[in-house]
Amino acid sequence: MKKIIAVIMVLGLGGAAYLLRNKLPQAGPAAGSSARPTTAEVIQTNINFSVNAAGEIGPAEQVSVRPEINGKIDQLPVDIGDRVKKGNLLFKLDDKELQQQRASNLTDIERARLSLEKAERDYKRAKQMLEEKLISQELHDDTKTTFELAKNSLDRSQKDMAITDERLTKTEVRAPFDCTILTRPVSMGQAVSGSGGFNSGTEVLTIADLTAMVINAHVNQADVPRLKQDQAVEVAVEAVAGLKVTGIVERIAPQATIKNNIKGFAARILLKNVDPRVRPGMTANIKIPVASAANVTAVPLAAVFTEKNAETGQYERFVYVQKDEAVEKRNVKVGVSDFFFAEIQEGLAAGEVVALELPKEEREKKAKQGGQRPGGVDKPATGPKASGTAATGGAATNATPKPKAPAPRADAGGSR
Repeated sequence: MKKIIAVIMVLGLGGAAYLLRNKLPQAGPAAGSSARPTTAEVIQTNINFSVNAAGEIGPAEQVSVRPEINGKIDQLPVDIGDRVKKGNLLFKLDDKELQQQRASNLTDIERARLSLEKAERDYKRAKQMLEEKLISQELHDDTKTTFELAKNSLDRSQKDMAITDERLTKTEVRAPFDCTILTRPVSMGQAVSGSGGFNSGTEVLTIADLTAMVINAHVNQADVPRLKQDQAVEVAVEAVAGLKVTGIVERIAPQATIKNNIKGFAARILLKNVDPRVRPGMTANIKIPVASAANVTAVPLAAVFTEKNAETGQYERFVYVQKDEAVEKRNVKVGVSDFFFAEIQEGLAAGEVVALELPKEEREKKAKQGGQRPGGVDKPATGPKASGTAATGGAATNATPKPKAPAPRADAGGSR
């Protein structure tokens, strides 16, 4: 019985604490702190709209160095990070066997030359004796055949010598351009296979020209139409704080690919005046300028509404201008916009006050028509001085009463 009474007392105290806690906020000073602005002043400002993309920095020229013939590493004078001038030695294969083969080729050539000289003398003597009718035609023809075979033998020995000399030149591999050693997966004395063998040969070195770097970026399909070849873009390198460089759009892939579940196009951006602190593999953020306007009349996106005219079938842009206690609906012409402000080319002047939500009368009118509302938020303008029609973008359609600029949609640009 005592346990039951104790439980009832605990429950009673808990309920009283719950009621007290719920009443306290109503009396607190924070009750009115959640009030949101419903109007905004028309201002003069600068509008810059750009889309962002991320990519990885890599060298414009990178080569996997592999020997053309089989052999064993005899000299390897370079290591990771070394800078090598064009024509300098990268590595050399052991050429003892090839030198021995070359000496054998020289002996074969000398033997073939002596055989040719003897066959030539015999042939000339047989030809003279045939003219004097001292030997038969058959003996003359035999000496001629021996002479021709001797010439073929010398020619074959010389070609074998040329092949050996060519293989000897391939034992030395030199830098094809000024480069930096990126990797060196082999060591001195290691046997390597030629590029014509299994798995295209053994990779001895990876070299690259670090004075010319590129960014391989994946640009969302919604932003690719805004990108063009030879366009200048701003690049920020995450690993080097405060570093911003200029890049040039060099290539845009003609076919889309899917990366991280986002369909987009591969773009290659060439970096100019590469800072020595920038290294391959670093992540870069690319800002692609799309549209801009300086010192223009602008309002928050939430202040611009879009509605289809039932008579003309065209979409109209308008704002609600506050005048004392009255509200005036006014058509406007919209230009460039970003994620926060829209340029007003016609219809408003700086200093006027506009509503950030539908007036009460309009909300009641929409409710009577079945609760329909005028569309959703438009994406920013896709080009400079976009027209005021819905097809070209540039303004925001206010879907529901919101006191501040709505968050941009994914297809409006920016990082994804």
